[in-house]
Amino acid sequence: MQKRWKLLQANNDTVTALQNELKINRLLCKLLAQRGLNTFEEAKHFFRPQLSDLHSPWLMKDMHKAVERIISAINNKEKILVFGDYDVDGTTSVAAMFQFLKSIYSKVDFYIPHRYKEGYGISKIGIDFAKENEITLIISLDCGIKSVELIDYAQSIGIDFIVCDHHLPDSVLPNAVAILNAKQQDCTYPYKELCGCGVGFKLMQALTETLQLNEDSYLQYLDLVATAIAADIVPITGENRILAFYGLKKVNDNPSTGIKALMHLAGVQKEMYITNLVFIIAPRVNAAGRMDDAKKAVQLFIEKDFTQALEFAKMLHSDNSDRKEADATITEEALSIIESDEELVRKKTTVVYQPHWHKGVVGIVASRLIETYYRPTVVLTKSGEVIAGSARSVAGFNLYEAIHACREHLLGYGGHFAAAGLTLAEENLEAFTNAFEKVVTEQITPELLIPEIIIDAEITIPEINLNFYNILSQMEPFGPENMRPVFIAKKVYDTGFSKIVKEQHIRFVIQQNKQSITGIGFNMANKFHLLQMNAPLDIVFTLDLNEWNGEKSVQLKMIDLRLAG
Repeated sequence: MQKRWKLLQANNDTVTALQNELKINRLLCKLLAQRGLNTFEEAKHFFRPQLSDLHSPWLMKDMHKAVERIISAINNKEKILVFGDYDVDGTTSVAAMFQFLKSIYSKVDFYIPHRYKEGYGISKIGIDFAKENEITLIISLDCGIKSVELIDYAQSIGIDFIVCDHHLPDSVLPNAVAILNAKQQDCTYPYKELCGCGVGFKLMQALTETLQLNEDSYLQYLDLVATAIAADIVPITGENRILAFYGLKKVNDNPSTGIKALMHLAGVQKEMYITNLVFIIAPRVNAAGRMDDAKKAVQLFIEKDFTQALEFAKMLHSDNSDRKEADATITEEALSIIESDEELVRKKTTVVYQPHWHKGVVGIVASRLIETYYRPTVVLTKSGEVIAGSARSVAGFNLYEAIHACREHLLGYGGHFAAAGLTLAEENLEAFTNAFEKVVTEQITPELLIPEIIIDAEITIPEINLNFYNILSQMEPFGPENMRPVFIAKKVYDTGFSKIVKEQHIRFVIQQNKQSITGIGFNMANKFHLLQMNAPLDIVFTLDLNEWNGEKSVQLKMIDLRLAG
C-alpha cells in the first residue's frame, strides 16, 4: 500500500535556544521542540520525571467531598462497592482501588459488568446487586460520567455514587456525591489527560494524605496505572509521563503478582516498555471481557499467591488465544467478502456483516481491514434481535460525525472521533450502508484515504551511533504525543548484502557517505526489487538496539522506502 510521508518541522529559534542551554545534538533539540518542550526547565522535567512533580490531588474538583464520603462510610461501617468497566483501564482501576480500600477497611466488594449481559459502564443489574447486598456507596471508575438516569435510580434506593471518570462529560452531570473528572468545565486540575485508573490513583493519594498512611499504600499500584495508561492510549505527557515512567520501573523491578504471572506466561525475558504493556499485557486482559467475563482480570490483579495468579493468567491467556483465532477467521471471511465484489473494492467505505461473527472482536477486525483497505470501516454481527457492531476510522477523519449523520437508520450509536459502536434493525442495513458511503464520500478528502507516515526529522547514517541512541532512549516512555521518533535518511544505497529472510522480511545492509548500517524491515519483501535497482533510496525508520554475543549496536527498524526523488 502506497503511503504519504510527512516531515515535521520545528521553530528554528526554539531549537537554537534549546541547543545553547542543553548542549546536546541539534537533532535531539528539534525532537524536544516538536514535543512542546521549549526551555531547559521543561526539558529537565521531561528527561528526569519525579514523583514529587505530581499535582496535589486536592486541586481536583470534588476531591474533598469524595474523601469525606469514603471516610464517613468507613466510620459508619457502610458497605462500599468498587465498580469499573470491563476493559484494561476499568479492571486495573478496580483492582487498585479495591486493594487500597481493603487494606484499611473490610466491608469492600468489587463489581465488573458483563459486556454482553449488561453493556458498557454503570448497569441497573450492578446497582440492584449493590442493593441486594446492602451496599450504600458505589465508587465507579472509568465510567459513570454519562449515567445520569442510573445514578438517579441508585439514589432513589439509598445508594450514593462517587464517580471517577476521564471521558468527556455531557452538559448534564449525574447527581453523584462527588465527581472526579478533570474534564469538567469548572475543574481547575492542571492536567486533563489522566486515564480512569489515573483518576482513581489521585483519590487514593488524597485518602493516603488524609489518613496519614505510608506513601507506598498507593504508590504500590503504579504498575497497574502504567498498564492502564498504555492500554487506553492516553497522551504520555505531563503527569501521565511521570506515572508511566515509575509504573514501568515497578513492572521491571517488582511487579504485582498478577502482572508477573502474565509476563511469565508470555515468556518475557527482557526489560518491559510501554509497547510491551500494549502488546503483551493489555490484549490478555481485554480478551477476558471480549470472550467471557472480565471479573477474572480483577481476580488476577488482586491475587497475592503466584501459583493461583498463574491459574487466572492461564484463563486470560486462553481467552486471548480464542480471541486471536476468532479475529483471524473473521478478518479472513470479511476480506473474502470485499474481494469477491468489485463494487465493494471501489468504495470509500467498508461495511461488512455476518450474523455468526463474534461480537467481542468486531472492533479489532475493523482495524485489521483498514490495514488492507484504508478507509472508514464498520463490522457488524447479530446481537439478539438486532445488528450490532464497531466502526473504526482512518487518521484525520471524524467517524463519529459521519455515523451521527446516518442516525435515522440506527437504533443507537456512541463513540468518538476515531471509533464508534452502533446498533440497527436488520431491515435498515442496506439503507445505512448506502447512507454511510454517501456521507463519507462527500466529506473525506482523497489524501485521507492514503495512510500517512509522520516523520520527525532527517538524519544521516554517520550521525547514528550508540551515544545518540542512548540519549534518544531517555525520551522513553513513548506513546501518544511522545511517539518513538521516526527518521528519514535520503539518498542511501544498498550495499549488495541485503537479503530476504523467512520469505517476507528484509535484512537491510545500506550505506551513506561510505558508512554502512544494518536494519530489519518486517513484511517488506515486496519492496526488495527497489534495493536491486542500485539507485539512491530514501528510507524511513525508527532506531533499535541490537545485542549479539554481548556486543551492542544500533540498527534500523524500517517503516518504508522509495526511490530518491
